[in-house]
Amino acid sequence: MTAVESAQTLRTAFGAVLSGPMEFRGEVTLQLADAARLAEVCAHAKDSLGFDFLTDITAIDNLGEAPRFTLVYELYNMRHGCRLRLKAAVAEEQGEVPTVCGVWRAAEWHEREIYDMMGLRFAGHPDLRRILMWEGYPYFPLRKDFPLAGRPTDVPGVAFTERAPLEGGPFVTAAGGRDTQAREPRVRQSEG
Repeated sequence: MTAVESAQTLRTAFGAVLSGPMEFRGEVTLQLADAARLAEVCAHAKDSLGFDFLTDITAIDNLGEAPRFTLVYELYNMRHGCRLRLKAAVAEEQGEVPTVCGVWRAAEWHEREIYDMMGLRFAGHPDLRRILMWEGYPYFPLRKDFPLAGRPTDVPGVAFTERAPLEGGPFVTAAGGRDTQAREPRVRQSEG
């Protein structure tokens, strides 16, 4: 079964909940209209269509648009060697979507990272806590409204007490530097 056939079968099973399939450069994507049915659609994709490997989950911040966030699930069928992408729009005020940890255990880490970096919560997640930033950190660093230069924190003795994490940002590349290390993108200090 090809990715297009799998997508059409999934679309037939869920009707208006899924739009597509859209194919671009050999990649097939289905758009989920109701993020509340995410776990149900994913379970069907795994159990009935054989998408037994969750390659990745990521979130996109569409700042200035409604809905603000898009969740992207990359699925792989090992038996047929095909990939399928599911996208679900999530409004900022929605704040919570169902976890797919019950479908693929690998989702635990992905969902924790999305929570930590974007602030999207996953209902039913067995251990939804920060994975990269420290507990109590009040911001979500991968949101587009988070300043590249970082934000000051009032948490003494934890990682940074000044601006964090990219003091002086944005990163600047020095073209034609003397070696690779000198050309790496980094925060440049004023000389003088």
